[in-house]
Amino acid sequence: QVQLVESGGGLVQAGGSLRLSCAASGGTFGRYGMGWFRQAPGKERECVAAVDWSGTSTFYTDSVRGRFTISRDNTKNTVYLQMNSLKPEDTAIYNCAASRRIFSIVVTEYEYWGQGTQVTVSS
Repeated sequence: QVQLVESGGGLVQAGGSLRLSCAASGGTFGRYGMGWFRQAPGKERECVAAVDWSGTSTFYTDSVRGRFTISRDNTKNTVYLQMNSLKPEDTAIYNCAASRRIFSIVVTEYEYWGQGTQVTVSS
C-alpha cells in the first residue's frame, strides 16, 4: 500500500502561482508513475499532468500546457506540480495519484490516491 499526502493548495488571484507537493510513503516511489488530477464541481475528473518513473517523460492536458510543470524527486519520495499563470477555470480539488504502470494518463490505471487539496483561483 502507498500513502499519498498533498499540500500547497489555497486561494490565489488569477495570474498567480502555487506549487503543490505530494509526499509518498509505504512503497517504492521510483517504481510508480505519478499523476496530478483535478475535479471541479459538475465536471469529470481529469488528468492534469503525469510523469513516468524516472521523471523524464511528462504529459499535460491542453488547458494547462505551458503553465504547469510536473516534476518528481525520487530521493525525497515527492512529486510536485508547479502552477503558474493560474486562471479561474483552474479552480478544483487536486489529487495526486500513483500508478504501478510506468506512465499513464488514465484515471482507472491509478491505484493510490491522496486526500486532495483545494485550489481556488479568483478573478
